[in-house]
Amino acid sequence: MCAVVRYEVTERVARITLDRPERGNGITRQLIAELVACVERADLDPAVHVLALSGAGPGFCGGYDLVESAEGAGVGQGAGTSGAAVSAAGAGVGSGGAGPGGPAASAPSGSPLDPAVIAANHDPDGVWDPMVDYAMMSRNVHGFMSLVRCGKPVVCMVHGFCVAGGTDMALCSDLLVIADDAKIGYPPARVWGSPTTALWAQRVGAQRAKRLLFTGDSLSGAQALEWGLAIEAPPAEQLVERTEILLERIARMPVNQLMMMKLLVNETLYAQGLHGTQVLGTVLDGIARHTAEGHAFRARAAQDGFREAVRERDEPFGDVGRSTFKG
Repeated sequence: MCAVVRYEVTERVARITLDRPERGNGITRQLIAELVACVERADLDPAVHVLALSGAGPGFCGGYDLVESAEGAGVGQGAGTSGAAVSAAGAGVGSGGAGPGGPAASAPSGSPLDPAVIAANHDPDGVWDPMVDYAMMSRNVHGFMSLVRCGKPVVCMVHGFCVAGGTDMALCSDLLVIADDAKIGYPPARVWGSPTTALWAQRVGAQRAKRLLFTGDSLSGAQALEWGLAIEAPPAEQLVERTEILLERIARMPVNQLMMMKLLVNETLYAQGLHGTQVLGTVLDGIARHTAEGHAFRARAAQDGFREAVRERDEPFGDVGRSTFKG
């Protein structure tokens, strides 16, 4: 099986690259497992001072690779918040062969990660068990949170698009450098999703988080800088250069100092009840996939394809594809 996350260390920097460009770096169980392994590897390496997270191809990450699940064509992707890479890139990215129930991380028969169990728990004619859903989705949250738990700083470089579940990884990073023309947001707030890592309020404040989640609108990189989500939003052609300058400055610091500063600031997140909010967000994500509107969205995707369902979701808001139109 091919790796879907690249890892290399240069100049005290561990470089972690999501590497499913043909699928918009869509999230699968394999991708999460490899991300966690890379973060742990960097955290334990005394030569590494800072981690750099990025995505290969036209964008950072378009969210969970859900096309197969949403279209009802199989059970391999039946997990996670809606809005796969198609919602950002404006084109279907298909299903990832090693999704939540795929071969990347085989699950015991009958477990919450068993593809058959996931499929049955998403059957609109069956009985939904929210705790089976939570047991499945919370493991994804735990994987994303490896970026927060890592003792060393994580700098996330965003280009192109970062939407839906892709924002879980971005917001779990310590610092965001976003190209000024990139798109970042959570369109699945409109139907079939809830942010499971629940970090929007911590990153942009309660009122601005509500502004985004009440509409499913997204920000450009330039707007993300204005809102305090990005630490810098350079032109796309300067994104790598500006990110490297920041990484170089952080890498000059002693590892012990970096760890102490991250521990100090992260404690404010925990003190605000982050764990409880994430439990709620993950349960609500399951609920959102089982409302009348959620079932209708999936039925529409099964009938006409995920691309069409997402277009119909976003077109009334005027922000289909890469647009960040907000009225």
